Amino acid sequence: MTSSFLLTSLYLSLILLVTVFRAVAWGPVTDPTKGFIPLPLNESNLVIQRPYDLLQEQRYSFRHGVHKLWVLRTDKPHTPVSKTNPRTEIRIHGYDYSSGVWQFEAFGYIPCGTSGVCVMQVFGSSPPHATTLMLRVYNGSLSYYRAPVIIPNVYDKWFRLNVIHDVEASKVKVYINGILKYEAPGRGGTSHYFKCGVYAQDDDSYYMESRWKGIRVLKKCD
Repeated sequence: MTSSFLLTSLYLSLILLVTVFRAVAWGPVTDPTKGFIPLPLNESNLVIQRPYDLLQEQRYSFRHGVHKLWVLRTDKPHTPVSKTNPRTEIRIHGYDYSSGVWQFEAFGYIPCGTSGVCVMQVFGSSPPHATTLMLRVYNGSLSYYRAPVIIPNVYDKWFRLNVIHDVEASKVKVYINGILKYEAPGRGGTSHYFKCGVYAQDDDSYYMESRWKGIRVLKKCD
């Protein structure tokens, strides 16, 4: 048996091992919506929260099926009495929930330069927290809160996002392009809802923007 044959066999074995490892580490591509029922969603369900002193069109647009939301670090909060950071977000209205298994699905896009910002959240939790999940962008990486990183190099490309919240099991799952990327424990709370857009966090860039299309809310079949 020649040395070249042994090296080739070793190389092929390593390739197979890496392939298997990746399949185990990241999981196969699946349809996260299987077993879920899509719920009716129209314009009345998509409430735009924006700096209170600006018109909606100054921070939000909807063209060719794409929701574009942006905010500046120097903007005011969404209400005069709020002490929170600037935001322009779509708040899913009419589907607040306290039990069951719910899912948010959409295609997202983060332009280069947007950083220090929450782009999607599951609102509601037990004190002292306000949210069960935040997906943030820092320097081109999409992360669970500040860490860990869920996917690097998220800038300037569309990605499919599915977030599943199982209230009774107290678990949240994050899928990117049909692949399970992260699981996190729930944070309690008696009422929850979904949001997406841009909500300034720590170390925020001056200009923050995200785009969304194909937004859906789904509920697990009983």
